[in-house]
Amino acid sequence: MSHSLPLQGKNVLIPRGKNHTKSFAKLVRDYGGIPVEIPLIAFRPVSDTKKIREIFRNLDSYDWIIFTSSVTVDTFFSFLGDGKIVSKIAVIGEKTEQTLNEKGYKADFRPSEYVAEGFVKEFLPYVMKGLRILLPKGSLARDYITSSLKERGACVEEVVIYETYLPETSRTQLVDIVQAGKLDILTFTSSSTVIHFMEIVHANNGFEKIKDCLVACIGPVTAEKASSLGLKVDVVPNIFTIEEMVKGIVKYIENNN
Repeated sequence: MSHSLPLQGKNVLIPRGKNHTKSFAKLVRDYGGIPVEIPLIAFRPVSDTKKIREIFRNLDSYDWIIFTSSVTVDTFFSFLGDGKIVSKIAVIGEKTEQTLNEKGYKADFRPSEYVAEGFVKEFLPYVMKGLRILLPKGSLARDYITSSLKERGACVEEVVIYETYLPETSRTQLVDIVQAGKLDILTFTSSSTVIHFMEIVHANNGFEKIKDCLVACIGPVTAEKASSLGLKVDVVPNIFTIEEMVKGIVKYIENNN
């Protein structure tokens, strides 16, 4: 890392809770920035339902299980209890794979790209007509993977196992800091974080306070959502990780000073 501190004195919005942001906050501090940790997204398991119980009773009937995030893995295993997975397992992203490994399982497939589109493109050679796939997901997840694999003849069962929501304490925190004009850099780690952020900004007439902020998104899907909601996106890394996003912010600032 350079000895320079390109983020010196800049307030950087970190839109995830403390359990998910230690390394993120450290990166920001290492470059001289001030992490502003306001979780714009939180997760909670859904209530146990007849459908969920039936799926877990018949888990061995699926050829593949696809995990799209570490949250999905953690929540899935909370429902699994003492059960076992005998299906092949596909994951999206290094963090997802790491979480799976911590549960004692290895992934049979991980794409080189950490987005749904990249996953589908690389996973299609494994798909044949009648292949049974289980896709546990969050309440706000896109249906791109399911629709794409169904088009190729796979039988895909989606099951929502957790809800994505905005913590009420974060709403108050964000209103105060936006109105005070104390944010210099906005980072977004998912479309949901963008949606929740902009809902609060518009509800409190705060757009003028944030319109000149540098905006960084972790990947193209998040960036597309940000642009559609009126933000000018400055940074999108080629590798969709927090570390690469922060490096992208640093490079952008250095190139524009």
